[in-house]
This record gives sequence, structure tokens and C-alpha cells, in this order.
Amino acid sequence: MRVELMCCESTLLREIPDKRITRDSVALTYAFAIRSREKVDWAKVNRAITDRWSVSALLYIKRKAWKRIDETVDDR
Repeated sequence: MRVELMCCESTLLREIPDKRITRDSVALTYAFAIRSREKVDWAKVNRAITDRWSVSALLYIKRKAWKRIDETVDDR
């Protein structure tokens, strides 16, 4: 079963400033956005992440997102 997220960019931009949302949670949404067929303004999303956290947090989120994607590919 394939699950897709709709409105990826707006979902990320809504989650990122929310203090209840963790980097790990954003990483999951980021992974869904990468796999999505929707156009995402990655510069805008990445800037929002670095504005809230840091460049190292952005790298953490990207690594975690790609790891999730790799794991789902291996599960097929």
C-alpha cells in the first residue's frame, strides 16, 4: 500500500513553526514530500527549518527523511 501526503509544502510550513512538532516529526513529513508528485519550494521549506532550528537540524531532518525513504524501498 502506498500512502501519499497532499499539500506537502503547506503542511511542512504549518508544522515547522509549531513548537509541539519535533524535528523527527518534520522529517517524516519531509520524506512524504520528497516522495510526493507535488511541486515543493524546497528553498522556502529549508529556510523555515533553519530559521526555527539550524543548518545542522536541516541536515538531520534530510538524513532522517532519506533513511525513511530507503527503508520503505527495502520493504517492497
